[in-house]
Amino acid sequence: MGEKQVILDDSFSDHTDLLPTKLEARTWKFSHYFSIWIGSVHNVPSYVTIGGFFALGLSIWQVFCIIMISSIILAGMMTLNGHAGGKYGIPFSILLRTSFGRKGAIIPGVLRGIIAAIMWFGLQTYAGSLAVTILIAEFWEPYPTLGADWSFLGLSLAKLISLLLFWTIHVFFIFAGVDALGKLTKLISPLVFVVFGGMSIWAINLAGGIIPILNYSGKGVEGNSILIILSCISAILATWVAQILSVSDVTRYSCTNRGQSCGQVVGLLLTYLLFAVASITIIVGSEIAFGVPIWNVLEVINRFDSKFAIVLSLLTICLTTLSVNIVGNIIPAGYQLASLSPKRLNFKSGAFIGTIIGLLIMPWKLMESPTSIFTFLNIVGGMLSPVIGVMLADYFIIKKREINLQELYFPNVKGRFSNGVNWPALLTTLFAGCISLIGRFLDILEPIYNISWFTGIIASVVLYLLFIYLNKLILASRTNKELASIAKGR
Repeated sequence: MGEKQVILDDSFSDHTDLLPTKLEARTWKFSHYFSIWIGSVHNVPSYVTIGGFFALGLSIWQVFCIIMISSIILAGMMTLNGHAGGKYGIPFSILLRTSFGRKGAIIPGVLRGIIAAIMWFGLQTYAGSLAVTILIAEFWEPYPTLGADWSFLGLSLAKLISLLLFWTIHVFFIFAGVDALGKLTKLISPLVFVVFGGMSIWAINLAGGIIPILNYSGKGVEGNSILIILSCISAILATWVAQILSVSDVTRYSCTNRGQSCGQVVGLLLTYLLFAVASITIIVGSEIAFGVPIWNVLEVINRFDSKFAIVLSLLTICLTTLSVNIVGNIIPAGYQLASLSPKRLNFKSGAFIGTIIGLLIMPWKLMESPTSIFTFLNIVGGMLSPVIGVMLADYFIIKKREINLQELYFPNVKGRFSNGVNWPALLTTLFAGCISLIGRFLDILEPIYNISWFTGIIASVVLYLLFIYLNKLILASRTNKELASIAKGR
């Protein structure tokens, strides 16, 4: 299992949740990992993204290939970056130290675990609360107009109640523990297949059968089609950059590494297969039937005739949002905040603080100017993809999957990083991040920016190995000079 005895310093204690997961707590099996990312695939933003692909003029087969290629790459990245968590049982915030050093890990950790996670938590919670409002209105029609013109910082009374209710459910799962989360993901799995499979059948019937959908032809893309396809794959993978980074936060609970690997691979491939079929049939089928493609699944739900179907679909949307928010945002934020102050915080208190901050940033205000929000998040994503490259290169190539846990948890042990910082890792992240984002400011390099996910990871692997090699040469040169100086002194 890879669990080892670790001598800890005074900043760590058994309740911090930053220690390697104990054997008896590693209860997650294939079924848990099969269903854990379903909520991250089937949500409103994902369907809007696919709608954007059709708007570019791509055909249904090009879109289908883009989705499935993305799922294969994603499954591989999740498995690779989750290996250390499964083998050693350590969270992402601690795993970062192996490649960046104790102090160096603070920068990428704050970017992923605090800034990106908390901002996304706020936005996802508010977006989910909108579905909660619609769901409650199905049982109590006057609910959306509750409080008349009363508002709190731009929120109506109904939206404020829905937001606080949805937020409270998140807090419940924080304190209920990882077992409750596992049960939630298992509940979501069949619901997603029923609801989104049903939407697909509904769209096919609207279009007059599957043949009209298969015969649909896009308007054709302008420019290099291969580059456009690569940019679309990069766009899908870019939405996963944060989850790929912190996947060890969930793989640390796996019974075996094989269980988490097979579960994630099979789960992601099958889920994306359903997503490909559902998204294509819903978007193309609605365009054939209504003359206008429906990209927002909430609009699809509003067109259902059955109240039972509407309620079940809205409930599923709420649960998938809840799942992705907990796994992708709350867990990383909680561990990262706890790692910054392990004497004062554990995972639960850190995660709770993160949820409060997520409300204080007033996500409903941020969503009023989506351009600036997503520009910022894209920049954060451009800086995070190189971190993935550094972590993979360091763990698999430099360390050959061997981690010194005592060095991670006991700062007085002589480590390989001076002053707790691995400068090659930080420099690589900086340079590779600049390379992946520079195309946003220089038109001639825009193609590099359009595939920034690939650019960031590939550039970071190459640069990191180069910097490590140069660093070894510098250290060897210093050692030789010191030995020569000692020899002369004699």
